[in-house]
Amino acid sequence: MDMPTSQTRFDPATAEVALRGLRAPRKTLPPHLLYDPEGCRLFDAITTLPEYYVTRTELGLLRDIGPELRARIGPGTAVVEYGAGSVTKAALLLAALEQPRAYVPLDIAAGAVAATVAAMQSRFPALALHPIVGDFQQPLALPPLPRPLLGFFPGSTIGNLDREAALRFLRTARATLGEGARFLLGVDLPKSPEILIPAYDDAAGVTAAFNLNLLHRLNREAAASFQPGHFRHRAIWNVEDSRIEMHLESQVAQSVAVAGVPIAFGAGETIHTESSYKRRPEDMIALAGEAGWRSEAIWTDAGDLFSLHLLA
Repeated sequence: MDMPTSQTRFDPATAEVALRGLRAPRKTLPPHLLYDPEGCRLFDAITTLPEYYVTRTELGLLRDIGPELRARIGPGTAVVEYGAGSVTKAALLLAALEQPRAYVPLDIAAGAVAATVAAMQSRFPALALHPIVGDFQQPLALPPLPRPLLGFFPGSTIGNLDREAALRFLRTARATLGEGARFLLGVDLPKSPEILIPAYDDAAGVTAAFNLNLLHRLNREAAASFQPGHFRHRAIWNVEDSRIEMHLESQVAQSVAVAGVPIAFGAGETIHTESSYKRRPEDMIALAGEAGWRSEAIWTDAGDLFSLHLLA
């Protein structure tokens, strides 16, 4: 178990959500728990790995389509970024647009929002910034902003949502952004497991450390007694559901306490910590249409690894 430190703090909400998932017939933990400060640091390191094609491919697409986006969006828009954290992507988008007037970074992690604001103040000193700390899957009230708006949801983060959750999110975003809004959405494409598995289980073990860090967080914030060395990271390609699954597999039969509640693990039993759905363009268009969006444009890279959708 993690030794108590000055950063140890019991969080009843974290304990409650962890127990809800760990007491289910098939143990799960919500992916947002992966992103404490150490998790964010490790994920930033993942995005630079040679196996992880997602970030560099999306950045390349954003650079390539910048002039076309500028022409389509027009001057004076406000950008609302869902899941703010990649300053580089948002900065590329803002630099491509014609005289953007405001930027709204929205994320559940206060530290990520604060870091994004600091970086944007330096890069775009004339830009109005309106940070929001909150869950982007829930309805929210935006501050007064110039219209129309451009939503931005990069990184294929929508891939962490199953079909029903993605549909709810897209409907909520449609209502939040309002009439006349557009939405720029990054979506990862299905591809060979020979590409996918290394992207989520790299040779250097960074993704494994990222996944296992979740157990350290629960030890600190949910009064848990996990021994991370008794678990291992696994990445699985679920071809039927077209998704990569990240799991933490128990290496031994063991019992772990979470907020005083014992949780039994069998040897080989896993905690499902994250899914990353890979959606074909036609499937994404159908899903967006069901949520009230219309497909305006789609861009893919030369290797058909990743796509950007402009919805209206």
